[in-house]
Amino acid sequence: MLKENKREEITKNIEKREALVEQVADRIWRIGVELPQNPLRELNSYLIKGKENERDLLIDTGFRREECREALFAGLRALGSSPDRLDILLTHLHSDHTGLAREAAGADSCIYISGTDLAILKDGFTPERPLRLAEQFRAGGFPEDEMKKTQALNPAVRYKLDRVDDRFVPIEAGWKYTVGDYTLEMISVPGHTPGNAMFWAEKQGVMFTGDHILFDISPNITSWLESEDSLGDYLDSLRLARKYPVRLALPGHRKTGDYAARIEALLAHHERRLEETEALLAEHPGMTAYETAGKMRWKIRAASWEEFPPSQKWFAVGECMAHLDYLRLRGRIRREMDGEVWRWFTVTAKYC
Repeated sequence: MLKENKREEITKNIEKREALVEQVADRIWRIGVELPQNPLRELNSYLIKGKENERDLLIDTGFRREECREALFAGLRALGSSPDRLDILLTHLHSDHTGLAREAAGADSCIYISGTDLAILKDGFTPERPLRLAEQFRAGGFPEDEMKKTQALNPAVRYKLDRVDDRFVPIEAGWKYTVGDYTLEMISVPGHTPGNAMFWAEKQGVMFTGDHILFDISPNITSWLESEDSLGDYLDSLRLARKYPVRLALPGHRKTGDYAARIEALLAHHERRLEETEALLAEHPGMTAYETAGKMRWKIRAASWEEFPPSQKWFAVGECMAHLDYLRLRGRIRREMDGEVWRWFTVTAKYC
């Protein structure tokens, strides 16, 4: 909980701050939540206004840091909403979506999130999880000194939710919530996280895509302790998403676009990535995931792999591991343990 003097300071800043809000559909408003020093730039938090005597519904919240806090609460204030009349819906567990959930919720609020991601959130507060993650990335060849920098600087760790309390409610595919004229149904789309979800308002043709489908950047698909084939899960979830006749897609970051076309573009993007990964191993057999990621093409403002920010290297290696696992599970490449690291090969190459 915030100390009273800090709360008063934040309240004053909120009152002075100009809210970044825009109406995107009937009774649906986007609140732009600044993500400082982050390539994502902003979180799209959505408020669906309930009718008279109904609760409002807030979808995703921002990092647990002051800039996000001020932006979110300035938006809620501008739209005439407040924690005491809110329920909260979280598309997935990442800190830029969940960090402020407890602060934005009132005493009687419900905070809904998939049961799978809720279990991982809880596991994140144990001392064992960081050790298991470090072991996974160490086996991928991630250097120890860089790993320490990553863990110290990663905003997903620094600004994460402080704890899970009894207001958090696990939900599963098919769960529904009605607010105003909208009835949202949870669509399970694992991949970006093991319990990732979209929310579908069938009557209006509106889909809250979270980070499953983004339109001018590609969602990060990383390796997870809970899933051996996170990229396979993601591609299956994209194919599932094809069946919905979406008229308006509301993503977790950046702008919207053509829903059906974007699904096909993302599928094609990952097929190219898989081909690139396989070709790199044919040319350079025996690389670790870290070394492979260093030779892949990335859209980032860095002159070389050595100049990547530590947290971006972490994301890149995680995504590379997901692509390597996908290829391995389908018999297209193989791996061999060399001391404490995995080295990767095409199925015909041998390690000497």
